[in-house]
Amino acid sequence: MSLEFFNDSPGITDVPGFKVGAVGCDIRNKGLERLDLALIVAEQPCAAAGVFTTNDVKAAPVRFCQKVLQEANGVLGIVANSGNANACTAQQGDLDAATSAKLAAQAVGQPGAAFLVCSTGRIGELLPMAKVEQGIKTAASRLSTAASEGQRAAEAILTSDTRPKTCTARFTWQGQTVTVAGIAKGAGMIEPNMATMLAFVCTDAVVSSADLKAALKQATEQSFNCVSVDGDMSTNDTVIVLASGRSGVKVQAGEPALQALFQKALDQVCFALAEKIVGDGEKITKVVAVEITGARTRLDAEKVARAIGNSLLVKSSWFGEDPNWGRLADAAGYARVGIDESRLDISYEDVPAVIQGRPLPENKPRWKQVVKARRFAVRLNLNLGDAQFRLLAADLTDGYVNYNKSE
Repeated sequence: MSLEFFNDSPGITDVPGFKVGAVGCDIRNKGLERLDLALIVAEQPCAAAGVFTTNDVKAAPVRFCQKVLQEANGVLGIVANSGNANACTAQQGDLDAATSAKLAAQAVGQPGAAFLVCSTGRIGELLPMAKVEQGIKTAASRLSTAASEGQRAAEAILTSDTRPKTCTARFTWQGQTVTVAGIAKGAGMIEPNMATMLAFVCTDAVVSSADLKAALKQATEQSFNCVSVDGDMSTNDTVIVLASGRSGVKVQAGEPALQALFQKALDQVCFALAEKIVGDGEKITKVVAVEITGARTRLDAEKVARAIGNSLLVKSSWFGEDPNWGRLADAAGYARVGIDESRLDISYEDVPAVIQGRPLPENKPRWKQVVKARRFAVRLNLNLGDAQFRLLAADLTDGYVNYNKSE
Protein backbone atom coordinates (compact mmCIF):
# COMPACT_ATOMS: atom_id res chain seq x y z
CA MET A 1 0.00 0.00 0.00
CA SER A 2 3.01 2.30 -0.37
CA LEU A 3 2.59 5.49 -2.37
CA GLU A 4 4.70 6.16 -5.46
CA PHE A 5 5.13 9.75 -6.58
CA PHE A 6 6.42 11.13 -9.88
CA ASN A 7 7.16 14.84 -9.72
CA ASP A 8 7.34 15.29 -13.49
CA SER A 9 5.00 13.10 -15.53
CA PRO A 10 2.80 13.26 -18.62
CA GLY A 11 -0.02 14.33 -16.31
CA ILE A 12 -3.62 13.40 -17.08
CA THR A 13 -2.77 10.70 -19.61
CA ASP A 14 -1.28 8.69 -16.75
CA VAL A 15 -4.82 8.05 -15.50
CA PRO A 16 -6.82 5.17 -17.05
CA GLY A 17 -10.21 6.29 -18.32
CA PHE A 18 -9.15 9.70 -19.67
CA LYS A 19 -7.96 11.06 -23.01
CA VAL A 20 -6.66 14.53 -23.81
CA GLY A 21 -6.17 16.64 -26.88
CA ALA A 22 -4.46 20.01 -27.27
CA VAL A 23 -4.17 22.54 -30.08
CA GLY A 24 -3.13 26.08 -30.89
CA CYS A 25 -5.92 28.21 -32.35
CA ASP A 26 -4.56 31.75 -31.77
CA ILE A 27 -6.96 32.72 -28.98
CA ARG A 28 -4.63 35.64 -28.21
CA ASN A 29 -5.25 37.02 -31.72
CA LYS A 30 -1.53 37.64 -32.15
CA GLY A 31 -0.77 35.14 -34.86
CA LEU A 32 1.22 33.08 -32.38
CA GLU A 33 1.86 29.42 -32.99
CA ARG A 34 1.45 28.27 -29.40
CA LEU A 35 -0.86 25.75 -27.77
CA ASP A 36 -3.84 27.45 -26.16
CA LEU A 37 -6.76 25.01 -25.91
CA ALA A 38 -7.03 21.60 -24.26
CA LEU A 39 -9.74 18.96 -23.92
CA ILE A 40 -9.83 16.42 -21.10
CA VAL A 41 -12.43 13.73 -21.79
CA ALA A 42 -13.51 10.72 -19.71
CA GLU A 43 -14.74 7.45 -21.18
CA GLN A 44 -18.09 8.10 -19.52
CA PRO A 45 -19.61 10.77 -17.26
CA CYS A 46 -17.80 10.68 -13.94
CA ALA A 47 -17.86 12.13 -10.45
CA ALA A 48 -16.53 15.67 -10.24
CA ALA A 49 -15.73 18.33 -7.66
CA GLY A 50 -14.26 21.80 -7.77
CA VAL A 51 -13.09 24.71 -5.67
CA PHE A 52 -13.04 28.23 -7.02
CA THR A 53 -11.92 31.79 -6.41
CA THR A 54 -13.55 33.69 -3.57
CA ASN A 55 -13.20 36.94 -5.52
CA ASP A 56 -16.52 38.81 -5.77
CA VAL A 57 -15.73 39.32 -9.45
CA LYS A 58 -15.87 35.80 -10.88
CA ALA A 59 -15.20 34.99 -14.52
CA ALA A 60 -17.99 33.51 -16.65
CA PRO A 61 -16.40 30.02 -16.73
CA VAL A 62 -16.19 29.96 -12.93
CA ARG A 63 -19.89 30.72 -12.61
CA PHE A 64 -20.63 28.16 -15.32
CA CYS A 65 -18.62 25.41 -13.60
CA GLN A 66 -20.25 26.08 -10.24
CA LYS A 67 -23.68 25.71 -11.84
CA VAL A 68 -22.76 22.51 -13.68
CA LEU A 69 -21.38 20.91 -10.53
CA GLN A 70 -24.61 21.72 -8.70
CA GLU A 71 -26.93 20.44 -11.41
CA ALA A 72 -25.22 17.75 -13.54
CA ASN A 73 -25.32 14.06 -12.78
CA GLY A 74 -21.78 13.33 -13.89
CA VAL A 75 -19.28 15.32 -15.95
CA LEU A 76 -17.73 14.04 -19.17
CA GLY A 77 -14.78 16.38 -19.29
CA ILE A 78 -13.17 19.80 -19.32
CA VAL A 79 -12.47 22.32 -22.08
CA ALA A 80 -9.79 24.83 -21.08
CA ASN A 81 -8.18 27.73 -22.89
CA SER A 82 -5.36 30.15 -22.21
CA GLY A 83 -4.86 33.66 -23.56
CA ASN A 84 -8.31 34.96 -22.66
CA ALA A 85 -9.92 34.82 -19.21
CA ASN A 86 -13.50 35.42 -20.39
CA ALA A 87 -13.81 37.58 -17.27
CA CYS A 88 -15.73 40.85 -16.94
CA THR A 89 -17.43 40.04 -20.24
CA ALA A 90 -21.07 40.44 -19.11
CA GLN A 91 -23.85 38.29 -20.57
CA GLN A 92 -21.91 37.43 -23.71
CA GLY A 93 -19.21 35.84 -21.57
CA ASP A 94 -21.79 33.56 -19.95
CA LEU A 95 -23.14 32.60 -23.35
CA ASP A 96 -19.64 31.87 -24.65
CA ALA A 97 -18.81 29.63 -21.68
CA ALA A 98 -22.01 27.65 -22.19
CA THR A 99 -21.38 27.45 -25.93
CA SER A 100 -17.85 26.12 -25.35
CA ALA A 101 -19.26 23.29 -23.24
CA LYS A 102 -21.89 22.49 -25.85
CA LEU A 103 -19.31 22.49 -28.64
CA ALA A 104 -17.06 20.12 -26.66
CA ALA A 105 -19.89 17.66 -26.11
CA GLN A 106 -20.76 17.73 -29.81
CA ALA A 107 -17.14 17.37 -30.87
CA VAL A 108 -16.72 14.13 -28.91
CA GLY A 109 -19.98 12.72 -30.24
CA GLN A 110 -21.98 13.03 -27.04
CA PRO A 111 -24.27 16.05 -27.45
CA GLY A 112 -25.90 17.00 -24.20
CA ALA A 113 -23.08 15.64 -22.03
CA ALA A 114 -21.89 17.95 -19.25
CA PHE A 115 -18.54 19.66 -19.72
CA LEU A 116 -16.74 22.07 -17.41
CA VAL A 117 -15.16 25.18 -18.93
CA CYS A 118 -12.04 26.98 -17.71
CA SER A 119 -10.24 30.02 -19.08
CA THR A 120 -7.17 32.02 -18.15
CA GLY A 121 -5.52 35.07 -19.66
CA ARG A 122 -6.45 38.66 -20.38
CA ILE A 123 -9.47 40.09 -18.54
CA GLY A 124 -12.17 42.11 -20.25
CA GLU A 125 -12.05 40.76 -23.80
CA LEU A 126 -14.56 38.47 -25.48
CA LEU A 127 -13.44 35.03 -26.56
CA PRO A 128 -12.86 34.69 -30.33
CA MET A 129 -15.54 32.01 -30.56
CA ALA A 130 -14.93 31.10 -34.20
CA LYS A 131 -11.37 30.16 -33.28
CA VAL A 132 -12.51 28.40 -30.10
CA GLU A 133 -15.01 26.32 -32.06
CA GLN A 134 -12.41 25.20 -34.56
CA GLY A 135 -9.92 24.57 -31.77
CA ILE A 136 -12.37 22.33 -29.91
CA LYS A 137 -13.04 20.30 -33.05
CA THR A 138 -9.34 19.86 -33.74
CA ALA A 139 -8.56 18.99 -30.11
CA ALA A 140 -11.32 16.37 -30.18
CA SER A 141 -9.75 14.80 -33.26
CA ARG A 142 -6.46 14.52 -31.35
CA LEU A 143 -7.85 12.85 -28.22
CA SER A 144 -5.33 10.32 -27.04
CA THR A 145 -3.78 8.58 -24.04
CA ALA A 146 -0.28 9.23 -25.39
CA ALA A 147 2.18 10.82 -22.99
CA SER A 148 3.11 13.36 -25.65
CA GLU A 149 -0.49 14.61 -25.83
CA GLY A 150 -0.61 14.80 -22.05
CA GLN A 151 2.39 17.12 -22.15
CA ARG A 152 0.77 19.21 -24.88
CA ALA A 153 -2.35 19.63 -22.72
CA ALA A 154 -0.20 20.79 -19.80
CA GLU A 155 1.42 23.37 -22.10
CA ALA A 156 -1.85 24.56 -23.63
CA ILE A 157 -3.13 26.06 -20.34
CA LEU A 158 -0.02 28.17 -19.67
CA THR A 159 0.09 31.97 -19.77
CA SER A 160 3.13 33.70 -18.25
CA ASP A 161 4.43 30.37 -16.93
CA THR A 162 7.88 29.34 -18.06
CA ARG A 163 7.21 25.60 -17.92
CA PRO A 164 4.36 23.07 -17.64
CA LYS A 165 3.43 21.69 -14.23
CA THR A 166 2.55 18.01 -13.91
CA CYS A 167 2.80 15.17 -11.40
CA THR A 168 1.41 11.70 -10.66
CA ALA A 169 0.84 9.57 -7.56
CA ARG A 170 0.06 5.85 -7.53
CA PHE A 171 -0.74 3.24 -4.89
CA THR A 172 -1.95 -0.35 -4.83
CA TRP A 173 -5.01 -1.54 -2.92
CA GLN A 174 -5.85 -5.22 -2.78
CA GLY A 175 -3.95 -5.87 -5.99
CA GLN A 176 -5.46 -2.94 -7.91
CA THR A 177 -3.50 0.17 -8.86
CA VAL A 178 -5.04 3.58 -8.22
CA THR A 179 -3.66 6.65 -9.99
CA VAL A 180 -4.02 10.35 -9.17
CA ALA A 181 -2.43 12.80 -11.62
CA GLY A 182 -2.70 16.49 -12.35
CA ILE A 183 -1.64 19.48 -14.39
CA ALA A 184 -1.65 23.13 -13.38
CA LYS A 185 -0.80 26.63 -14.53
CA GLY A 186 -0.03 29.76 -12.59
CA ALA A 187 2.78 32.27 -12.27
CA GLY A 188 1.32 35.67 -11.38
CA MET A 189 -1.71 36.96 -9.45
CA ILE A 190 -1.10 34.12 -7.00
CA GLU A 191 -2.83 34.64 -3.66
CA PRO A 192 -5.36 32.31 -2.06
CA ASN A 193 -8.03 31.62 -1.92
CA MET A 194 -6.16 30.31 -4.82
CA ALA A 195 -4.66 32.24 -7.66
CA THR A 196 -4.54 32.99 -11.38
CA MET A 197 -4.27 29.32 -11.53
CA LEU A 198 -5.99 26.38 -13.05
CA ALA A 199 -5.42 22.87 -11.76
CA PHE A 200 -6.98 19.72 -13.16
CA VAL A 201 -6.60 16.46 -11.25
CA CYS A 202 -7.91 13.10 -12.44
CA THR A 203 -8.12 9.72 -10.74
CA ASP A 204 -9.34 6.27 -11.69
CA ALA A 205 -10.66 5.59 -8.19
CA VAL A 206 -14.38 5.14 -7.59
CA VAL A 207 -15.35 8.15 -5.47
CA SER A 208 -18.71 9.87 -5.05
CA SER A 209 -18.92 13.55 -5.89
CA ALA A 210 -19.63 14.36 -2.23
CA ASP A 211 -16.58 12.45 -0.99
CA LEU A 212 -14.48 13.89 -3.80
CA LYS A 213 -15.49 17.40 -2.79
CA ALA A 214 -14.55 16.77 0.85
CA ALA A 215 -11.19 15.28 -0.15
CA LEU A 216 -10.45 18.18 -2.52
CA LYS A 217 -11.32 20.77 0.12
CA GLN A 218 -8.87 19.15 2.54
CA ALA A 219 -6.17 18.95 -0.12
CA THR A 220 -6.52 22.57 -1.26
CA GLU A 221 -6.49 23.92 2.29
CA GLN A 222 -2.91 22.73 2.71
CA SER A 223 -1.67 23.31 -0.83
CA PHE A 224 -3.19 25.84 -3.25
CA ASN A 225 -4.50 27.95 -0.37
CA CYS A 226 -1.05 28.05 1.25
CA VAL A 227 0.83 29.84 -1.52
CA SER A 228 1.32 33.48 -2.47
CA VAL A 229 3.45 35.12 -5.15
CA ASP A 230 2.19 38.69 -5.28
CA GLY A 231 -0.89 38.97 -3.07
CA ASP A 232 -3.34 39.37 -5.96
CA MET A 233 -6.40 37.13 -6.22
CA SER A 234 -7.68 36.20 -9.67
CA THR A 235 -11.16 36.13 -11.17
CA ASN A 236 -10.60 32.63 -12.61
CA ASP A 237 -9.07 30.43 -9.89
CA THR A 238 -10.23 26.86 -10.36
CA VAL A 239 -9.22 23.42 -9.13
CA ILE A 240 -11.21 20.50 -10.53
CA VAL A 241 -11.04 16.79 -9.76
CA LEU A 242 -12.60 14.11 -11.96
CA ALA A 243 -12.90 10.43 -10.97
CA SER A 244 -13.35 7.91 -13.79
CA GLY A 245 -13.79 4.87 -11.54
CA ARG A 246 -11.86 2.74 -14.04
CA SER A 247 -9.75 1.02 -11.33
CA GLY A 248 -12.83 -0.34 -9.58
CA VAL A 249 -11.35 0.62 -6.20
CA LYS A 250 -14.11 2.23 -4.12
CA VAL A 251 -12.95 4.99 -1.81
CA GLN A 252 -15.68 5.23 0.83
CA ALA A 253 -16.35 5.53 4.55
CA GLY A 254 -16.28 1.77 5.12
CA GLU A 255 -12.57 1.65 4.23
CA PRO A 256 -10.81 4.26 6.40
CA ALA A 257 -7.33 2.98 5.50
CA LEU A 258 -8.12 3.32 1.80
CA GLN A 259 -9.63 6.75 2.35
CA ALA A 260 -6.48 7.88 4.12
CA LEU A 261 -4.26 6.53 1.33
CA PHE A 262 -6.34 8.22 -1.37
CA GLN A 263 -6.30 11.48 0.58
CA LYS A 264 -2.52 11.25 0.92
CA ALA A 265 -2.17 10.78 -2.85
CA LEU A 266 -4.48 13.72 -3.61
CA ASP A 267 -2.72 15.88 -1.01
CA GLN A 268 0.67 15.11 -2.49
CA VAL A 269 -0.40 15.89 -6.05
CA CYS A 270 -2.03 19.18 -5.02
CA PHE A 271 0.91 20.23 -2.87
CA ALA A 272 3.43 19.45 -5.60
CA LEU A 273 1.45 21.43 -8.18
CA ALA A 274 1.09 24.36 -5.77
CA GLU A 275 4.81 24.34 -5.07
CA LYS A 276 5.56 24.29 -8.79
CA ILE A 277 3.34 27.36 -9.21
CA VAL A 278 5.25 29.36 -6.59
CA GLY A 279 8.57 28.14 -7.98
CA ASP A 280 7.55 29.51 -11.38
CA GLY A 281 6.35 32.88 -10.08
CA GLU A 282 6.76 35.74 -12.53
CA LYS A 283 10.44 36.77 -12.55
CA ILE A 284 11.01 35.66 -8.96
CA THR A 285 14.43 34.69 -7.61
CA LYS A 286 13.41 33.27 -4.21
CA VAL A 287 10.86 30.79 -2.89
CA VAL A 288 10.46 31.31 0.84
CA ALA A 289 8.61 29.12 3.31
CA VAL A 290 7.06 31.32 6.01
CA GLU A 291 6.61 28.94 8.93
CA ILE A 292 4.58 30.16 11.89
CA THR A 293 4.32 28.09 15.06
CA GLY A 294 3.13 28.70 18.60
CA ALA A 295 -0.02 30.61 17.62
CA ARG A 296 -3.25 30.50 19.58
CA THR A 297 -5.25 29.36 16.54
CA ARG A 298 -4.50 28.23 12.99
CA LEU A 299 -6.24 31.36 11.73
CA ASP A 300 -3.90 33.54 13.79
CA ALA A 301 -0.91 31.67 12.39
CA GLU A 302 -2.24 32.12 8.86
CA LYS A 303 -2.79 35.86 9.37
CA VAL A 304 0.80 36.30 10.49
CA ALA A 305 2.17 34.20 7.63
CA ARG A 306 0.19 36.14 5.03
CA ALA A 307 1.16 39.50 6.51
CA ILE A 308 4.82 38.53 6.15
CA GLY A 309 4.53 36.74 2.80
CA ASN A 310 2.65 39.64 1.18
CA SER A 311 4.65 42.51 2.67
CA LEU A 312 6.33 44.48 -0.12
CA LEU A 313 9.11 45.50 2.26
CA VAL A 314 9.75 41.90 3.29
CA LYS A 315 9.59 40.60 -0.28
CA SER A 316 11.97 43.33 -1.46
CA SER A 317 14.46 42.43 1.28
CA TRP A 318 14.38 38.80 0.19
CA PHE A 319 15.21 39.91 -3.35
CA GLY A 320 18.06 42.03 -1.97
CA GLU A 321 19.30 39.09 0.10
CA ASP A 322 19.11 41.32 3.17
CA PRO A 323 18.15 39.39 6.33
CA ASN A 324 16.09 42.27 7.70
CA TRP A 325 14.26 40.45 10.49
CA GLY A 326 12.81 43.74 11.74
CA ARG A 327 10.48 43.74 8.73
CA LEU A 328 9.33 40.23 9.66
CA ALA A 329 8.53 41.37 13.20
CA ASP A 330 6.74 44.47 11.94
CA ALA A 331 4.57 42.51 9.50
CA ALA A 332 3.78 39.91 12.14
CA GLY A 333 2.69 42.70 14.45
CA TYR A 334 0.25 44.31 12.03
CA ALA A 335 -1.46 40.97 11.57
CA ARG A 336 -2.92 42.00 14.96
CA VAL A 337 -3.26 38.59 16.57
CA GLY A 338 -2.01 39.72 19.98
CA ILE A 339 1.71 38.94 19.67
CA ASP A 340 3.79 39.36 22.82
CA GLU A 341 7.12 40.74 21.65
CA SER A 342 8.89 39.37 24.73
CA ARG A 343 7.98 35.81 23.66
CA LEU A 344 8.77 36.10 19.96
CA ASP A 345 11.43 33.89 18.35
CA ILE A 346 12.60 34.52 14.76
CA SER A 347 15.05 32.46 12.75
CA TYR A 348 16.29 32.06 9.19
CA GLU A 349 16.26 28.30 8.71
CA ASP A 350 17.84 27.13 12.00
CA VAL A 351 19.88 30.28 12.57
CA PRO A 352 18.24 32.35 15.33
CA ALA A 353 17.83 36.08 14.82
CA VAL A 354 15.64 36.80 17.85
CA ILE A 355 15.06 34.70 20.97
CA GLN A 356 12.29 35.71 23.38
CA GLY A 357 12.33 39.21 21.89
CA ARG A 358 16.11 39.59 22.28
CA PRO A 359 18.08 40.30 19.06
CA LEU A 360 21.15 38.17 18.25
CA PRO A 361 23.16 40.46 15.90
CA GLU A 362 26.21 38.22 16.19
CA ASN A 363 24.40 35.73 13.92
CA LYS A 364 23.95 38.17 11.05
CA PRO A 365 26.72 36.69 8.84
CA ARG A 366 24.97 33.32 9.06
CA TRP A 367 21.56 34.88 8.21
CA LYS A 368 23.11 36.42 5.11
CA GLN A 369 24.25 33.03 3.92
CA VAL A 370 20.77 31.58 4.37
CA VAL A 371 19.02 34.23 2.28
CA LYS A 372 21.42 33.79 -0.64
CA ALA A 373 19.80 30.45 -1.40
CA ARG A 374 17.07 30.07 -4.04
CA ARG A 375 14.87 28.45 -1.37
CA PHE A 376 14.91 29.00 2.36
CA ALA A 377 12.58 29.26 5.36
CA VAL A 378 11.86 32.05 7.82
CA ARG A 379 10.45 30.77 11.09
CA LEU A 380 8.54 32.64 13.75
CA ASN A 381 7.49 30.99 17.01
CA LEU A 382 4.91 33.18 18.75
CA ASN A 383 5.05 31.00 21.89
CA LEU A 384 1.36 31.65 22.58
CA GLY A 385 -0.19 28.26 21.78
CA ASP A 386 0.10 25.11 19.67
CA ALA A 387 -1.31 26.20 16.27
CA GLN A 388 0.82 26.54 13.14
CA PHE A 389 0.66 27.50 9.46
CA ARG A 390 3.11 27.30 6.55
CA LEU A 391 2.92 29.64 3.55
CA LEU A 392 5.02 29.39 0.40
CA ALA A 393 5.85 32.90 -0.79
CA ALA A 394 8.19 34.63 -3.23
CA ASP A 395 10.34 37.73 -3.46
CA LEU A 396 9.45 40.94 -5.29
CA THR A 397 11.85 41.69 -8.14
CA ASP A 398 12.42 44.51 -10.59
CA GLY A 399 11.79 41.90 -13.25
CA TYR A 400 8.28 41.35 -11.87
CA VAL A 401 7.57 45.09 -12.04
CA ASN A 402 8.90 45.42 -15.58
CA TYR A 403 6.96 42.37 -16.72
CA ASN A 404 3.66 43.61 -15.30
CA LYS A 405 3.85 47.36 -15.85
CA SER A 406 2.05 46.97 -19.16
CA GLU A 407 0.31 44.31 -21.19
